[in-house]
Amino acid sequence: MAKYVASKEEKEYLKKYDVTKFDRPSVTADITVFAVRDEMSDEELAQRDKSNYRKDPLRELQILLVKRASYPYRNQWALPGGFSKPGESCDETARRELEEETGVADAYLRPFGVFSEPGRDPRGWIISHGYLALIDGRKYRLHAGTDAWEAAWFRIEATSTETSRKKNKQNGVVIEIRHDLSLYQRERNLKLKVSLLERKWFSELHGYHEYEILDAGGLAFDHAKIILNAFLHLRREAEGLGNVIFDLMPEKFTLNRLQKAYELVLGKELLTANFRRKITPLVLETEEEIAGVGHRPAKLFKRNPEEFYS
Repeated sequence: MAKYVASKEEKEYLKKYDVTKFDRPSVTADITVFAVRDEMSDEELAQRDKSNYRKDPLRELQILLVKRASYPYRNQWALPGGFSKPGESCDETARRELEEETGVADAYLRPFGVFSEPGRDPRGWIISHGYLALIDGRKYRLHAGTDAWEAAWFRIEATSTETSRKKNKQNGVVIEIRHDLSLYQRERNLKLKVSLLERKWFSELHGYHEYEILDAGGLAFDHAKIILNAFLHLRREAEGLGNVIFDLMPEKFTLNRLQKAYELVLGKELLTANFRRKITPLVLETEEEIAGVGHRPAKLFKRNPEEFYS
């Protein structure tokens, strides 16, 4: 960013300006890391019965959580994240915290929301920037950093049900939607059940919405709300066959695996012919094939950079 040059008059004004006259919040970054991972652990994949080597393992959409090592919410599961340091942008905070707490680097990382509701953090006035991160889940072996006892992947499933639709006094509509999230950690046989209520109200064709946590399910802070917002953001991307879903893939992939990633995010199956027709401009066929999955080798594809970088 170009350096701002203040005028002489402005410099005099700034000398007298007292920033301490106003209360200032602390700023944090919370990161929702999603990956499409095999249902079986790496060890189970290596040891599975050789007679089933052709069977394509089931895949799941998973989210990364860390168990907090300090108060508040000690020993509860939370999103990786932390406070911004002086001179650090929120983007830099997110990347630093993600790598420090989990060992994940070079992920797709984009902001998707700001969370500033009073009382969201018992330590004081703290505003959090929510970040969406997408990675190839087989690429990293996790480790926990100084702020976390451990880091673990949880399978995430979501259902949404409209519970109410009423007209309001402004001739608009108020809609209530219940969202239920299930987070399952297989190795620990741990299930977290999370429920939230989304309220949408419309007036003169303008829409507004808010979220209320009905049951945090054991998640720290307002991270249930942040996770839901990140998941809905990712689902909207998938609904338009947005290319962000490619960041859940390895460098080379089968079209079947790519389609499965979209289906896991959307929570529904797609017609293969329609999917492949729409996705064709975004991929390039390689000369390589993958063996040992299914009844015959499958072609490997990669991203078409002309479509991604245009």
